[in-house]
Amino acid sequence: MSSPPLTRAAATGTRTAVALTWLYVPGDRPAAVRKALGAGADVVIVDLEDAVAPDRREYARAATAELLADPARADPSAVPVHVRVHGDADVRALAGLPGPAGLRVPKVTDAASVRRVAELAPGVPLYPLLESALAVEHAYAIAGAHPDVRGIALGEADLRADLGVRDDAGLDWPRGRVVVAARAAGLDPPVMSVFPDVRDLSGLRASCAHGRRLGLLGRAAIHPRQLPVIERAFRPTAEEVEAAEQLVAAARTEQGALALPDGRFVDAAVVAAARRTLTLAGREG
Repeated sequence: MSSPPLTRAAATGTRTAVALTWLYVPGDRPAAVRKALGAGADVVIVDLEDAVAPDRREYARAATAELLADPARADPSAVPVHVRVHGDADVRALAGLPGPAGLRVPKVTDAASVRRVAELAPGVPLYPLLESALAVEHAYAIAGAHPDVRGIALGEADLRADLGVRDDAGLDWPRGRVVVAARAAGLDPPVMSVFPDVRDLSGLRASCAHGRRLGLLGRAAIHPRQLPVIERAFRPTAEEVEAAEQLVAAARTEQGALALPDGRFVDAAVVAAARRTLTLAGREG
């Protein structure tokens, strides 16, 4: 299988060409949503689920629909807006509007539930969230459930509770599972779940570095101050970029396996990984 393309966000100003930062904001706070759109995140996620009290959900749905009904939201230069929906009523209200760049579907457990949402919102990119042991077991089936599925991710707070996991180390296997499932289904690498302590930036940095080693790419945030830390954590280092440039340059003049000056042999899959590194660094599109 050839390497899937990395997700593209609209490239404006200094924003990265690849989505690395995803900022959650409650859907019942329109002023906060407008502020989030200017916070520098690659994608803004309007939350109609956990961040909204039950008696505010109808208002949140209406406010979000009003935002996404604006034709300006369909402009490729606009910050992409995803919506984490709460149920079918949210999906129906948002389907067909010009603004949603994707729907994040929580508590998915099987492929059938993904296909049902796809029927309610045809053509809208879907991002199922796996938040239980059953969902993790069905990760590949969910990832390949429908052509509108563009990515999968863990909902780690609920998954942690479901598994009785006490620390991040207990999530390594589920994280690795969704990385493999996404790759097998031809999807982009999964985005990390939120880091809940907005004051602990050193802890966030370490957690992102660990997630990157596991194959995750980018992270959701719940506060703008987390965005620069996430951006830096998932950007390739200067050493990684230099090594990738050497590989790609060699691949332009050689066919098949490559023999590098340091004695290593690399094949097409390694070259494809180097191209992804340069895409992340903004060196190759």
